[in-house]
This record gives sequence, structure tokens and C-alpha cells, in this order.
Amino acid sequence: MAASHASSFLISLLISLVLIASMQLFRAQLASSQALTIVGGFFGSLVFISLLTAISNFEMNTFGPNYQARIFPEVISCLFISMICSGFVHRVCVTTCVIFSMIALYYINRISSNTYGSATTPATGYATQNALLNKKKQK
Repeated sequence: MAASHASSFLISLLISLVLIASMQLFRAQLASSQALTIVGGFFGSLVFISLLTAISNFEMNTFGPNYQARIFPEVISCLFISMICSGFVHRVCVTTCVIFSMIALYYINRISSNTYGSATTPATGYATQNALLNKKKQK
């Protein structure tokens, strides 16, 4: 059974807060070696995914079930917050966080497109003008 938007928002927010707290708690260990620095960046990308899920579910609960997260401001702000959290651990974590987050965002978009269908492209001014001219010609 799928969770509602409100409960999914709360669960995602709690997961992101636990991840941020654990990154700060184990900051010294994550910055101690190169492999753990990459793991710190992966944790940062998990913060990105959970924050994006939380914000998207909050907006869907507030504005309706057809509301979609966009590149700006939702994705950019979640990426910025996760980069800051990764930067508190180590500066290399920021780079790996961005890389892992972009890979995760690609696959989230791919899964969403397969599940809900591809998004329609908005009409440009040229296409709208042609549609209006065709309607006038038909009359």
C-alpha cells in the first residue's frame, strides 16, 4: 500500500534529517580516507533524494496531485542543501555528492517517465500563432 503525500513527506523529511545528523556525527570518520570521502558524497546524494521527495510530496499535498517538481527552485535548492551538508564533512564530498545526485536524478526522471508517461512540451509562441491563424482561416 502506498503512503499518502502527507505521510510520505514526513517520512522523507525524517530520513533526510537522520542522514544529515549521521553525516555530522561521523564527520571525522568520513573525512579520514579517500574511500570514506566518496561514501560521504553518496550520503549527501541520499540527502538530496530524500529532500526532493519531501518537498515534492509537500507540494503535491498542498497544490494538488498533478503538481510536479521543477528544476528551479525545487531541484536546485535540494542540491544546494545537500552540497552544504556534504561540505561540512569534506570538500571532496561536495563533488561526489553532485555526481551521485545527477546520476540519481537521471534515473528518477527515467522511472517517472516510464511510470507516468513523458511530459508534454509547452507550446511555443510560434506554434500558438500558427494554431490561431489556422482557426481564423477555418472560419
